[in-house]
Amino acid sequence: MDPEELFNEDGNSAKPKKESPLISLERDLKFFYESIREVAVEIMVEGLSNYPIFIAHQHELNLGELILDRNDLNTEWSIHASTLEEFVDKGVIKPVLKDRFIKSYKDPYEYMCLFVVVPEGANFVYYPYPKQ
Repeated sequence: MDPEELFNEDGNSAKPKKESPLISLERDLKFFYESIREVAVEIMVEGLSNYPIFIAHQHELNLGELILDRNDLNTEWSIHASTLEEFVDKGVIKPVLKDRFIKSYKDPYEYMCLFVVVPEGANFVYYPYPKQ
């Protein structure tokens, strides 16, 4: 038991713990996944790229094309569609690391490749599409 809990008679912490942004992202992805999968397939079928990347963010962003706007959809996250090629062109992925990215890229029919941007930084996450 933490010392703060000893002094708090009703058992509630004075400061509620903040929910991880990844929990709200997962909630939104369950709502978004069909649209994301559709765009991923379209990117590949149209020959734009074999490596679609979706950028999840809660801010303004100048990368990719906005496909799901949190303000319009009343969600916490917006999603932009992009590609490996754009990430290399814009310097997000260094050209010398392109092959490493391709080797680690998961099946785009099974997983969405997300570039999750939070105030602390950004990272790639592969999130499985729900089984149908």
